[in-house]
Amino acid sequence: MTTEQLLAAPALPTLRDAVASLPSYVPGRRGTGADIAALASNESHYDPLPAAIAAVADAAGAMNRYPDSAAVELRERLARHLGVTPNEVAVGPGSVGVLQQIITGLCDAGDEVMFAWRSFEAYPILVELAGARPVRIPLDDAEGHDLDAMAAAVTDRTKVILLCTPNNPTGVPISHERVEAFLRSVPSNVLVVIDEAYVEYAEAGSGPDSLALYRRYPNVCILRTFSKAYGLAGLRVGYAVASPAIAEGLRRTALPFAVSALAQKAAVASLDAGEEMEVRVAAVRQERARMASQLDAQGWKLQPSQGNFLWIRADEHLLAGLVEAFDAAGIVVRAYQGDGVRITVADPASNDRVLRLLEAHAA
Repeated sequence: MTTEQLLAAPALPTLRDAVASLPSYVPGRRGTGADIAALASNESHYDPLPAAIAAVADAAGAMNRYPDSAAVELRERLARHLGVTPNEVAVGPGSVGVLQQIITGLCDAGDEVMFAWRSFEAYPILVELAGARPVRIPLDDAEGHDLDAMAAAVTDRTKVILLCTPNNPTGVPISHERVEAFLRSVPSNVLVVIDEAYVEYAEAGSGPDSLALYRRYPNVCILRTFSKAYGLAGLRVGYAVASPAIAEGLRRTALPFAVSALAQKAAVASLDAGEEMEVRVAAVRQERARMASQLDAQGWKLQPSQGNFLWIRADEHLLAGLVEAFDAAGIVVRAYQGDGVRITVADPASNDRVLRLLEAHAA
């Protein structure tokens, strides 16, 4: 093309600078085949709860109709489950969708959103997409949140603080006492989001009583999901509990009809089948403890995880060797460059494959 043609060419639409430079979210790798153990995405290895499957099948005949955009039935059921009012509940397409509603609703360009690092990879992406500034505070030596450093980093531009407990990918929870002390030190106009995507897998008392803290501190927001313990990752439904004014704002910033009718019905049915879900969660906890005990005996130094996964800290050299070995063995895990590898706890046979491989690579 000549210079004259280039000069005459019409200008084309361009992405915002924030979008053009945005890193893509990297999901856990998928694996296919009967011999592949897919342990990278922290999904439940159980099939959906039978009640959820039945609810979806029953609702499928009305797929030609829009879902309830206000998710009234689901919000009312969640409110009864949690002991709050429907006005304090907002729903969205997974907890990450609700988190986007939170950041969109509270942050202007240049505002700060603080979180521990490493933590959930979507955090900085959602913050930068909103034009806000991500503030990463390194984890402490025990792979958990350094709340003192986080409190010291608060500025007059801090709008939202994200506390992931148990933390993804390290599995380390934050105790109730530490979260409450942190809340006492944070200005009341800063929204503190307690992200509890894996809370159902945590042992009682290992993390905060977030509902008690929410009732005491109006600037607390609780974020949860049906994607993990309830086994609805493919339907995308999460929720927040927040003060009525904040929850109303989250509902206003949500995409209309973002949570499908099938997802809403499945979530309600899953809440009603809570006892069956708890049996499954107890089995995951038992497997998690078994794996952690054997890996400790092999010489691997793990922090106690309260999620449905285990975290192995590894430098680049060790990490490359582990990922290569897992791939060769048909085991798909999640590697974090420069930090370590996260392994979802699955069925005993898959877990045994992990244990055998790591025993062969133990120091």
